[in-house]
Amino acid sequence: MQHSYQLYQFGISSDLVLPELTPAPEMPGEVRIQYGDVLGTIATDARQLGPFLWATAQEFWLKVPEVAAFLIRNGNEIMVQPEPGIDEASVRVFLLGSAMGVLMFQRQHLVLHGNAVQVGDGCLVCVGPSGVGKSTLAAALMQRGHKLLADDVVPVNAQCEALPGFPRIKLWQDSAEKMQIATDGLARIRPDMEKFNLPTFGEMAAAPLPIRWIYILNNHNKDEFVFETVRGMDRFPALRHNTYRVRFVEGMDLKAQHLALCAQLSSKIKLVRVTRPNTRFALDELADRILADAMEQT
Repeated sequence: MQHSYQLYQFGISSDLVLPELTPAPEMPGEVRIQYGDVLGTIATDARQLGPFLWATAQEFWLKVPEVAAFLIRNGNEIMVQPEPGIDEASVRVFLLGSAMGVLMFQRQHLVLHGNAVQVGDGCLVCVGPSGVGKSTLAAALMQRGHKLLADDVVPVNAQCEALPGFPRIKLWQDSAEKMQIATDGLARIRPDMEKFNLPTFGEMAAAPLPIRWIYILNNHNKDEFVFETVRGMDRFPALRHNTYRVRFVEGMDLKAQHLALCAQLSSKIKLVRVTRPNTRFALDELADRILADAMEQT
């Protein structure tokens, strides 16, 4: 049975049920997701990028041990080979994460590892290392009335617009408790993780929005916030470092395109490095300070 969804402005026809996505039976399936023999298709001339990664210019193979293998090719197809007995939620974590990130690279997009939220007629993107609080901050901005645009995987088109993504935010249990968000009835992203999918249907921005601000999140042991505008030649390394799975780009010979997209985006945004205290849960203060800083720069 085929299932139809919308994501990043295109239609998906899928063998897999994808409850995280928006159903769209009226849209043509521009991207096909299907089950198949992935490991038996690795090309003899594929470049091995790591123990479980192989790539050519148009194809990318990813094996996640004990979960599944994925083949992403031509920007319009993802083949999935699950491990026997694995749960579907675990497969979807990597399908909608790493595999979808590769697909968007193949479709000529810059892909940032962060969260995008609508602010005015543009969007604000927060990037940074895993666990720094990007999704939690996005949830706090939503509590202040701002619509989510994308969570975790943020594709950016040639017009420097972020594309609308998954209508959900992934939140850890402790963060949800501190924000007074009930997790009863929410689906875990994997059965053995205290991390949940918080649906945002009806609270999503529906169209691409120009990126006006990017905030790079980090933390330190001091009890203070530090905002530093990134200028000049430091801007490009900052964008490259916060690209989603940047080594995927180099493996598919997309480095020149990636450089051009980073340079183009760099010329259009305000880029700020934000260091927050890790000694206390200062989420409300962080959200308010970032919004105030963004408003000063409009």
